[in-house]
Amino acid sequence: MSVDFFNTDCRESARNNTSFGICDNRDGTKAYTDIQNENNWIAKVKNKNQIEVAFTAIDNCITILKERTNDEESTCDGMLIFQNSIFLIELKKQRTGGWLPESKDQLKNTIKLLSKNHNLAEFRYKKAYACNKKHPNFTKIENETSKKFFKETNGFRIDAQAEIVIK
Repeated sequence: MSVDFFNTDCRESARNNTSFGICDNRDGTKAYTDIQNENNWIAKVKNKNQIEVAFTAIDNCITILKERTNDEESTCDGMLIFQNSIFLIELKKQRTGGWLPESKDQLKNTIKLLSKNHNLAEFRYKKAYACNKKHPNFTKIENETSKKFFKETNGFRIDAQAEIVIK
């Protein structure tokens, strides 16, 4: 079954705000962007050049079933698309626990599903963000882990921080 991640009702209208947040209420609804309620932001997007950026919710919006089952695939919360860039975003609100490995797995699985359904060669810049409101500053990812992720995902770089800079 083919899944279209790009032409979907889950895609918000593009915005060019210098700053906005990506939120997830954790109540079974989809992630969304917001410009007013910073307390709800899990990730902050900085867009000083006011580039047109479109957010698409994936988890709790685009339904992707595992082959030959009725179980849903584990996916990240959403993606940002602008110019020749695609950024996948997983949002967490955990103080402790295995939030980073879980985030990486969700991001990797989403990349696998995206690659299966779309040619991602048009994107020059591909990044995967694990964003945690309880750990907003950069969390160090070992160089080997970063290289392995890059190889396994056909060119996506992994980052663990709650600030996403659009260039």
